[in-house]
Amino acid sequence: MLKLYNTMTGKKEVFEPLEPGKVKMYVCGVTVYDDCHIGHARSTVVFDVVRRYLDYAGYDVKFVRNFTDVDDKIINRANKEGISSQDLAERYIVEFYRDMDRLGIKRADVEPKATEHIDKMLEIIDGLVKNGSAYAVDGDVYFKVSSFADYGKLSRRNMDELLAGARVEVDERKKDPLDFALWKASKPGEPAWDSPWGPGRPGWHIECSAMSFCHLGETFDIHGGGRDLVFPHHENEIAQSECYSGKRFVKYWMHNGFVNIDSEKMSKSLGNFFSIKEVLKHYDAEVVRLFLLSTHYRSPIDYSDKNLRDSKSGLDRFYTMMEGLKRFGAVDSPTEQTFFEGEAAELKKAVDTFHANFREVMDDDFNTAGALGCVFELVREVNRYLHDEEFRDQAGAEAAMTLAGKAFADVGAVLGIFLRDPAEWFKSRAISTDEQGDLPNEETILRLIDLRVRARQGRDWAEADRIRKELDAVGVVLEDRPDGTIWKYK
Repeated sequence: MLKLYNTMTGKKEVFEPLEPGKVKMYVCGVTVYDDCHIGHARSTVVFDVVRRYLDYAGYDVKFVRNFTDVDDKIINRANKEGISSQDLAERYIVEFYRDMDRLGIKRADVEPKATEHIDKMLEIIDGLVKNGSAYAVDGDVYFKVSSFADYGKLSRRNMDELLAGARVEVDERKKDPLDFALWKASKPGEPAWDSPWGPGRPGWHIECSAMSFCHLGETFDIHGGGRDLVFPHHENEIAQSECYSGKRFVKYWMHNGFVNIDSEKMSKSLGNFFSIKEVLKHYDAEVVRLFLLSTHYRSPIDYSDKNLRDSKSGLDRFYTMMEGLKRFGAVDSPTEQTFFEGEAAELKKAVDTFHANFREVMDDDFNTAGALGCVFELVREVNRYLHDEEFRDQAGAEAAMTLAGKAFADVGAVLGIFLRDPAEWFKSRAISTDEQGDLPNEETILRLIDLRVRARQGRDWAEADRIRKELDAVGVVLEDRPDGTIWKYK
C-alpha cells in the first residue's frame, strides 16, 4: 500500500488517486535563463523516480513538467545579452535537455511552455476579476489574498507573520501588502501580449495554474517541486486556482529537500553553487544520480566530494558483481517447474525477499535510500555464490542467478541506475582527474597487456609483473582468466 507525505497535511497518507488506477501529476520545472544547477538535478531526479515507480506499481500516469519561459530573470538576462527573451529561453531549454538526458531523466508526457498558454492565463485572471478575487490597477492585475480564507494553509503561516514580511516592500497601489501580481503591464524592452487591461505579461504564479488546468484539469492528484516553492509559489497557486474554479486544486503536495554544499546551504552569494555541467566534468552521471537518491527526498542532502566518491565506490561494487554474474552464465527465465536445491534455493528466496522489500520501502513515501540498501544487500548475497564451485553444481544455480540479474534490471529501471554493461562502466565512466590523475586510454592499456602476454609466454615473469605494477600505478587493474586477461579502472 503506497503512502506518501502530503505537505498540506504534514503527514503520510495512503495514496488514493482521484480516478482509480490513474495518476495526474504536475511538477514545477525550471525558469530557463541559465544552466541548471545541482539543486535542479535533485528535484528532477526525485520526481523522475516517483513517476517511474508509479509506472512500475501499475498506475497509468500522466506526468506534466513545465518550462517557465517568460520571467523577470529571463528578460533581464536577454536584455543584457542583447537578444530576445524567446531566443534566450530556447537556448536554455536545449541546455536543460542536454543536462537531464545525461542524468537519465525520462521526458515528461507533456512539457508545456508558459508562453504557449497566455490565453488560458487571461481566462483565469478575467474570471478572478469578475468574481471579486482580483483587481486591476494601471494595467496590472493583483490577486486579492483576503478573498481566500484559507491562504497560508500549505505553508502553515499565519497572516500576521505574512503581513510583517510583505510590508518590507510596500506597493501603494495594492489594496493589501500580501496581494500578488497576476498580470504585469508591459515596460519598454519587455515581451508583451494584449489583454483586457492593456499590453503586458503574466506573473509567475498564474503560469503554473494555467498549464496544469490545460493538461490535467482543475483538480489533480500530485503537485511536486522543491521545498523553496512551498511559499509563496505553491501557496499562491492554490489561492488563485481554488478561487477561480471553486474546487480543491491538488490532493497531494510533495516537496524535495535542499542540497547543501559541504554542510552549508547552496547559495550563489556563498560561491558554492555548482552547475550540472561542472559536476559532470568530474563525476559520471550515474554516480551523481546514485548520490541524489542515497538520501530520502524530503531530507537535505550534503553535496561533497566524499559523498560522490562513496557513490562511485558503490557503483564499482555493483558492476564488479554484475561482471561476475554475466560470466556465471544465464538460462531462460525459470518456470514453476524449475527445481532449486540447497544454496540455489536460498538465493532464489533472497531474490523473492528483495522484490518484497523493495516494494515495501518504496511504498513508504518513495524511500530510495532504503531501496538502495535492498540492492546492495542482494549484491552481497550474490557475491557469496559467484566463485563457489559447489554452488554452481547445485540444481537451479544458473536459474537463481538469472532471477537475480532480472531483479537488478527491474529495480534499475525504476531508479534509473544499474543499467549499463559492466565493461562499459569500467571503461567509459568519467573519472575525476583531481582524484586519480590522467588515466591511460584503452589503446595504451591493450598495448601493454599484449606486451605482458608475450612476456608471460616467454616465461619472463619479472617483465610481466613490472607491466602489471605499471598499470596498477596509473589506476588500471588486470585479471588473468583462462580465456585471457581483462582490465578495468580502479
